Amino acid sequence: MFIVGSKGIPGSYGGYETFVDRLTEYHEGEKGLKYHVACKSDSESGVFSYHNARCFRVKVPQIGPAQAIWYDVAALSACVKYIRRNRIPHPIVYVLACRIGPFAAHFERVIHKLGGKLYVNPDGHEWMRAKWSAPVRKYWKISEQMMTKHADLMVCDSVNMEKYIREEYAEYRPETTFISYGAETRPSRLADDDPKLLDWFREKGLAPKSYYLVVGRFVPENNYETMIREFMRSRSTHDFALITNVSEKFLEELREKTHFDRDPRIKFVGTVYDKELLMKIRENAYAYFHGHEVGGTNPSLLEALGSTDLNLLLGVGFNREVAEDAALYWSKEPGDLAALIDRADAMDPEEIRDLGVRAKARIAQAYSWQHIADQYKQLFLNGTK
Repeated sequence: MFIVGSKGIPGSYGGYETFVDRLTEYHEGEKGLKYHVACKSDSESGVFSYHNARCFRVKVPQIGPAQAIWYDVAALSACVKYIRRNRIPHPIVYVLACRIGPFAAHFERVIHKLGGKLYVNPDGHEWMRAKWSAPVRKYWKISEQMMTKHADLMVCDSVNMEKYIREEYAEYRPETTFISYGAETRPSRLADDDPKLLDWFREKGLAPKSYYLVVGRFVPENNYETMIREFMRSRSTHDFALITNVSEKFLEELREKTHFDRDPRIKFVGTVYDKELLMKIRENAYAYFHGHEVGGTNPSLLEALGSTDLNLLLGVGFNREVAEDAALYWSKEPGDLAALIDRADAMDPEEIRDLGVRAKARIAQAYSWQHIADQYKQLFLNGTK
């Protein structure tokens, strides 16, 4: 199994990176499964072992946004050389995200000639993200189309994404399957009185169960403007804590549009990279907001459902598919979320606890890492999930 497209393991904890880390961890002693994982590097090349996976560094030049495309092409070329040199029979090359469409036909031919198969995980709708200019968005859409055309299998992490691939590219009759992203189902290892947690609360001016929370990338399509505007419109006595890597340009844009700086309840509290602390902060939130509307199964949503009892989600198909009846839903219609916040503030504690039980059961049933790893094992060894 050759995996291309994550930044690498260990220590780079984005969505794909966590996925590859968990997959290699759960399959570490599995007979018949040997992973070869591309790892992006600014300065060095070389090979090392992690979770019994062969991790190979790919040195990438500093060429701006084109880095990701360069990296995937270079990593795939390295995979092909290794397969050829070691005469590996029936290799599977799994590419995460649709960045290299113009090169897909070439790699399909080469991998097939070596007796292998090309699998692709399309991620979400990269071409819809507001951060990209119109020409870049057009490239991402064409790239998605070409990778779908030339892949042996599209492994989609959401049912809605699989449906989209099958319908949008019906002319290519794509082979697809659905295997979700995973999440932790355990509580944080930090105690309620851990100094790390108490210091964070003191520094941010927060207290347990006193705040609504959002954790995510600071981009327009995650609907920060709607969440902030509607929270300001609500009568809530709680705070709204935003854990995100703030972009000054977008922050200033939001300030001008919403004047959130005049509302002391709105608190941008920086980033939290300590996994146990972040999990504990989620557990102590009164409620969690999720405004993502672009992409498949979102890791931050799974983590919220696994940790926070009361979850208020934007009511798009991707989010409803994941949470089902374990969350409350809002739309971007003016006043809708504000009314839901006021309703949430007045909810009976027992009702909130019941939603929390349902959310954790949903994660355990369909999104545990063990469940996901078992499905991938079946796919990679037997061609089915």
